[in-house]
Amino acid sequence: MKNSDLLSRILEEAGVRWVFGVPSGPVLPLIESLRRSSVQFILTASETSAGFMATTVGTLTSVPGICVSTLGPGATNLTTGVGCAWLDRSAVIAITCNVPTRWLDRHIQMRIDHHTLFKPLTKATLSLANVNIGETVVKAFAMARNEPPGPVHLDLPEDVSEATATESIGHSISTHKLPDLSTELVEKLSTALRTARRPLLVTGLTFTRSKNAGQLLQFVERQKIPFVTTLHAKGFLPENHQNWIGVIGRARRTDVRAFTDRADLIVAVGYDPIEINYEEWVGTRPVVHISGEAAEVSDELSFAWNKACDLDPAVEAMVKLPPLANEWDIADWRSHRQGLERSLRPESQGFALHHLLDILRERLPPDGILAYDVGAHTHQIASQWRTDHAKTLLATNGWSSMGYGMPAAFAAKLVFPERRVVAVVGDGGFQMTVGELALARRLNLAVPTIVLNDGWLGLMKVKQERKGYILSGVYLGKPVESPPHYFGVVCRPAKNPQEFSDALDWALGLNGPSVIEAFIDVAPYSQTVFD
Repeated sequence: MKNSDLLSRILEEAGVRWVFGVPSGPVLPLIESLRRSSVQFILTASETSAGFMATTVGTLTSVPGICVSTLGPGATNLTTGVGCAWLDRSAVIAITCNVPTRWLDRHIQMRIDHHTLFKPLTKATLSLANVNIGETVVKAFAMARNEPPGPVHLDLPEDVSEATATESIGHSISTHKLPDLSTELVEKLSTALRTARRPLLVTGLTFTRSKNAGQLLQFVERQKIPFVTTLHAKGFLPENHQNWIGVIGRARRTDVRAFTDRADLIVAVGYDPIEINYEEWVGTRPVVHISGEAAEVSDELSFAWNKACDLDPAVEAMVKLPPLANEWDIADWRSHRQGLERSLRPESQGFALHHLLDILRERLPPDGILAYDVGAHTHQIASQWRTDHAKTLLATNGWSSMGYGMPAAFAAKLVFPERRVVAVVGDGGFQMTVGELALARRLNLAVPTIVLNDGWLGLMKVKQERKGYILSGVYLGKPVESPPHYFGVVCRPAKNPQEFSDALDWALGLNGPSVIEAFIDVAPYSQTVFD
């Protein structure tokens, strides 16, 4: 058995189902070993997409996503996808296949220092050698899964991959537990709640890994306090709940901020400032930060409690607190939500994104998954889209890279083939990963990709307008008529709400991938994105 076979078997035992990447000479031994295993190698159009897809698998499952590249340009392409796992907190193993060991210090074709390249983007970068394959890979899995989860890089020289294995598989994968500080927390939280008049709860990225969403909702109801979420935390507490107030930092942010500014205590459960800095919205109000990682201390912030702890027992303890009186008025919450809904749907002479999203929300079942890209539409979707189901909305917020939407949607369909999955991407982001439609066709993934075709980098257009700049470098050109297909994936245009509704019914009825080019009006973004 070769080391590449040993690596494949470890992946099998860990529950890995796919490895995403692009082959080259040094990658071939691993691909051959995967071919003989139960792990499927998925050929992507680019290594960047491989990283995005691995990130999505790590987010949606309990098993780290795996991506692989060759050396040099393959590795540099991979870094963008790995960076997504780094700042969106997803467990990923990124493998770079390298030149033979004897050449690792040489200045030769394609070779760069992979460890220096990946160090700022990973929890660790490790070398695989003949004597440590099993031990190192198992260590990488544990590190990737430990809080906060993230990517680990493994560098595999070609001669090591082809060498006879000297180890067995007999290694167990274990992760360390965070401390249970629930007793101390409850004491501090109880004191803070007794002195507060208008406490506000906020959830974020870390909370998406908690098992106690239902219990946190009980806490909110028992204490009769409102809650807001970050983009990543949408759906983990139901957005149809009367205590829900909105999403911070996204479309109509000042409307939400006007409400949150009335709070005099922030109870942050599973909040990760990597999504949005506390300084951007909290001010001088005291914060009880309950998460798997302590928040960075700043002179601008006031923490009533701020320690890394095991989130699940913390929430369980919070539920047991007796109800404490406050000065919130539930009628004000209802009035705020109604006003927010109206402001997200401004009057428009054309086909606006909010029209499209309302139609899509109506068609997509409650457990359906929407994966979307980065741009002006990111802000609109985050604030307008309603979901009461966890992990049904896939976006990159910490990393915020264009090109994420389609690879994420296709990976989600692999993980959940029985569920509806839809991708929504801007025309700019579509250009970056359009080649992945060939992957969707090859694997026959029944995922409609909705392209928001307005001819602009919409978010940058709004920013230039707000700053008083002359529009420059943000115009993609006048949208042209839709082609019949992209890479063999059928395409249909939609220029108004009725055409989109018909096209969506058509796409959802297909047994394979499709593209809908929605020719939307860019103008409403100026009223919703930055207000």
